[in-house]
Amino acid sequence: MKSKIYIFAICIAFSFQLSAQKTVLFNGKNLNKWYAFEPTSGKHENANELFKIEKHLIRLYGNKSGYLMTKQSFSNFKLTAQYRWNIDSTFTKTSKTKNSGVMYLVPDTAIDKLWCTGIQFQIKQNCSGDFVFLGGITTEIDGKKTTAGKSVNYSKMTNAEKEFGKWNKIEIIFQNETIIQKLNGKIVNKAKNPSVNSGRISLQYEGYPIDFRNIKIVKL
Repeated sequence: MKSKIYIFAICIAFSFQLSAQKTVLFNGKNLNKWYAFEPTSGKHENANELFKIEKHLIRLYGNKSGYLMTKQSFSNFKLTAQYRWNIDSTFTKTSKTKNSGVMYLVPDTAIDKLWCTGIQFQIKQNCSGDFVFLGGITTEIDGKKTTAGKSVNYSKMTNAEKEFGKWNKIEIIFQNETIIQKLNGKIVNKAKNPSVNSGRISLQYEGYPIDFRNIKIVKL
């Protein structure tokens, strides 16, 4: 009997530990963990002034390109999120190109601008899963140091995005100086030794409506 109680106690303690390590970045109700930015009006501490929550989704759309940015920085993490291109024809489109992204390792010192410093998991028609290194960030891919530049793209390893309007799952794992990007369970890119090792998370809006949900991060 004592052994059963001991095992039960261990399981409870482990579940509390996992809970403590996991941060839900979007609870389906508010954007309290985020601020918003667009170049004309600048930073909005109240993110709802630029972007909306509808049906428990973050819906990025409208006339102004910009982004949501977490107020907290993270290092050694697993980030998961789901996205889909918005199929509602009544939503404003300022671009015909399906283009967005999830940025991570955005340094606390990075200046808010439309293309701020960090690493982007590219979400783009036929290119979802590409690396985009912004603001001089570098890593190593296949044993070679990447080029430092304003915006440098490294293509995905395989195609994994679902058809238009379907939900896709992103996973970004950063641990022991290694980055793994996954899309719908497939590894689409890998890198090592990034020149930044902690930073914030950002959801990009580039003119084509896109929805996000189930955004969570676990400390590794």
